[in-house]
Amino acid sequence: WEVKYWPHRFPYAELRAATKGFSVEHLLGYGGFGKVYKGVLPGKEGEGEEVVAVKCVSHDSKQGLKEFMAEISSMGRLRHKNLVHLRGWCRKGTELMLVYDYMPNGSLDRWLFPRPTFGSSSSSAKALGWEGRRRVLEDVAEGLQYLHHGWDQVVLHRDIKCSNILLDESMRGRVGDFGLARLHQRGESLSSTRVVGTLGYLAPELARMAAPSAASDVYSFGV
Repeated sequence: WEVKYWPHRFPYAELRAATKGFSVEHLLGYGGFGKVYKGVLPGKEGEGEEVVAVKCVSHDSKQGLKEFMAEISSMGRLRHKNLVHLRGWCRKGTELMLVYDYMPNGSLDRWLFPRPTFGSSSSSAKALGWEGRRRVLEDVAEGLQYLHHGWDQVVLHRDIKCSNILLDESMRGRVGDFGLARLHQRGESLSSTRVVGTLGYLAPELARMAAPSAASDVYSFGV
């Protein structure tokens, strides 16, 4: 199933070394999808080191493998300034990993709802101001425009929410986490036998088992 248009395949040993053996000190976050680690790759000749994010996909079920394959097959061919760039992937036995550009300012939710850091009564990030929020909204809108209308197929994200919007070093927004994404030809509708996404962000029609669409992504964006 390793199709020819997939991105670069990283050796497992290289990612293990980059994350110091997937150490707790390099852990950026975790959830139902698995864990994300900060990694430092040696730069090419004459260049400095490269910082990346290594997403270790949960493989406890068939769904974990399906989402891993979906994320590679969709993100591996997409290029846009407002999408998190997929650098490559790795598979060693049951170990499944995706390598992305590192987003130093984390996810949007921590800038909208700052929380105290562990062991401290103060937040590590200040709430994002209105001008910053407007810029991020524009960035996400441009990313969705590309997914829905700017490529040869329609790409439905199906899980647009604050925690899936990542901020780069300039505090510009990028759409990430394409584990639930689906592609379909223009003029065709996408059939679905189950509702996926995050409660609170789902379009009302999806509760009636309606097929997901670009409009349901836009609804989630509006929330």
